[in-house]
Amino acid sequence: MTTETDTINSQRKMLSEAGYADPAITYFLEKKYMGFIQDASQVSEKVGSCGDIMKVYLKVDDNNIVQDVRYEITGCAGAISAAMAVVDLIKGRPIDHALAINDGDVFKRLENIPEKKHHCIQLAVKTMHQAVQEYKAGNAS
Repeated sequence: MTTETDTINSQRKMLSEAGYADPAITYFLEKKYMGFIQDASQVSEKVGSCGDIMKVYLKVDDNNIVQDVRYEITGCAGAISAAMAVVDLIKGRPIDHALAINDGDVFKRLENIPEKKHHCIQLAVKTMHQAVQEYKAGNAS
């Protein structure tokens, strides 16, 4: 009988053999920022060149601090791990900080993902940047 632990260990092994580093694997397996925010300040969606779909929900407070971020993703382990890493880079920070995040910042957080999955990092960053820009445009004083 296969247990949940066996399944997780099997996934961890497969991802490691495919070239994912431990932080990237943990982001994928935990998916701690997956879901939606009911009263989001901004919701934006982007489709990647590979067909992966990302929807990002931003919750921004009155001081322009990113209080919460959630992603809904139809995509691979690379897309999910990249999006989860983006959240860790921007949550609790000023909204303008989010625009300064780049692909290299996310790659450093993941430590490694297969080269053919680097476009997933770009999609996660571009989706978040789009959400921030749309939020700022809708809240310009």
